[in-house]
Amino acid sequence: MQESLKDKIIAVCNKKIAAKGDQVGVSFYAFFKNENDNPEVLMEVAEWWIKTHRLNHFEKAIKIKNIINGIPT
Repeated sequence: MQESLKDKIIAVCNKKIAAKGDQVGVSFYAFFKNENDNPEVLMEVAEWWIKTHRLNHFEKAIKIKNIINGIPT
């Protein structure tokens, strides 16, 4: 996954955790606008989320950050 995308995912997770606490959940759609303006990147994240890591639709933001940072979950 692109470093810029990883940085964006971490930033979104940090923002959600700051607003709602470390038990807040996210879906991969949280990293995109409510429009499909970049389907290639959306599919890249969807594949990473669903195929590579076999994550549920909603996961804890802290878990996603840990996976991105290479910390075992």
